[in-house]
Amino acid sequence: MFPATAGALAQPEPNQRDRTFLHQAHQANLAEIQAGQAAQDKAAGETVRKLGAKLIRDHTKMDRDVRRVAEQAEVDLPAGPTPEQRRQLKQVAAHSGADFDRAWLASQIAGHRQTLANGATELQDGSSPAVKKLATDAKPIVQTHLDLLVDAENGDAGR
Repeated sequence: MFPATAGALAQPEPNQRDRTFLHQAHQANLAEIQAGQAAQDKAAGETVRKLGAKLIRDHTKMDRDVRRVAEQAEVDLPAGPTPEQRRQLKQVAAHSGADFDRAWLASQIAGHRQTLANGATELQDGSSPAVKKLATDAKPIVQTHLDLLVDAENGDAGR
């Protein structure tokens, strides 16, 4: 037997929490990529533009990993962000200038906090080692984003 096959056979089926996490992570990544693109287009401050570029890079890479694990686990992923995520981005994008930057940062801080909470729930209640690894690997990246967003909100955003 090939080692890769033996490992694949030993993996437990993803439970409902794992499936939910994969959906949430994928939709959050898609929302963050779109938010990063909005920051590239509309930000008044260089800090928000740079953060937007970082979100695009990091969430694109994380989403590749989510899609790979979902495919291996035979979990179908949603086509886009949730209706609430789309509504929030539309609401933020309605602002301009420094108001956009403030609204964008506040929205991103809330979104990243939710992503961290979703990851913690996955680590507690998930059954799939591959899905739990996604949550573990994403945590420091999402925490770094959150720290940068909070620093920007308290500092030079919009200037």
